[in-house]
Amino acid sequence: MINRGLSRLPRRLALLAGVLSTIAGWAGNCFTAEPANPSPYLRINLSTWYEVDPSWPQRPDAVQWGAMPGVAVDRDDNIWIFTREKPPVQVYRPDGKLVRAWGEQFIGKAHQIKFDREGNVWLADVGNHVVLQCTPEGKLLRTLGTPGRPGCDESHFDRPTDMAIGPDGEVFVSDGYGNARVVHFDKQGRFVKSWGKLGTGAGEFNLPHAIVMDSKGRLYVADRNNVRIQVFDRDGKFLEQWQNLLVPWSFWMTENDEIWTCGSSPMIWRPEDKVLGCPPKDQLFMRLDTSGRVLQIWTVPKGEDGKEQPGELNWLHSLALDSRGNIYAVDIIGKRAQKFVRRD
Repeated sequence: MINRGLSRLPRRLALLAGVLSTIAGWAGNCFTAEPANPSPYLRINLSTWYEVDPSWPQRPDAVQWGAMPGVAVDRDDNIWIFTREKPPVQVYRPDGKLVRAWGEQFIGKAHQIKFDREGNVWLADVGNHVVLQCTPEGKLLRTLGTPGRPGCDESHFDRPTDMAIGPDGEVFVSDGYGNARVVHFDKQGRFVKSWGKLGTGAGEFNLPHAIVMDSKGRLYVADRNNVRIQVFDRDGKFLEQWQNLLVPWSFWMTENDEIWTCGSSPMIWRPEDKVLGCPPKDQLFMRLDTSGRVLQIWTVPKGEDGKEQPGELNWLHSLALDSRGNIYAVDIIGKRAQKFVRRD
């Protein structure tokens, strides 16, 4: 019996050595005292993220920037900014070079900029209470509203904020700061109808600050002080509302009907507030589908007044995307246009 036990000892020792080796391997993988990588997890980004390009644009010294409320990207990926300085309309290439600038002769106070299907430029002028249609070179083609005269009827606005132009040339204006309505014009610029009033109910507004249209003709209105987006058909029929997402300041609609919006996360009114979210507590971009489902969120730091750094925004007012998915953003207090390069 003793001899048989001794004969089995080498096999038992070999088995024990194998077990100890396996345990040592586990320990090496799980409990290394000084790992080469301090995180035990995969350092892989599955989310899309954005990095500011501090070299964009190369603004000439003679071209000024003020509060920056409007930005748009044309079909050639040129970036159009609408600023409260002279010249108010400035066009930059994707590489940052200035292409042209115009508008100081007839624009009062910039707010928002859009394009129609023919490539004409539409401008919401809150200073002169008008919406303007211009050629890309700056020739004035059409004026909606009565310059210098606020009102609330078929021929007057009170500080209009934005416009959506349909593929058929019809125009929908968010008449937002002084009034609380959407105004519809046909392709000849003739008044069709208006809807909305100050309030919190369906189809009522508390600062309609932006408007955009999808490929099916549905209209999305940034009901900013009510912290919601309202959806209508072209006749002004209320369809739905999306609440508790953000304080919406602006929209950008992509070719595949994805809605980009920007602003701040939901806030309550503070005793000193004249407009909700001024100043905002944070700065965010959000992407939604036409059902209101949130597809993406990206936030950036809010800059300190007068000390804003590249990649920070201070009163983010508008955004636009180019064909590569890069975001161009403008702010009011920061008085800048910035390019956020998409990274995957």
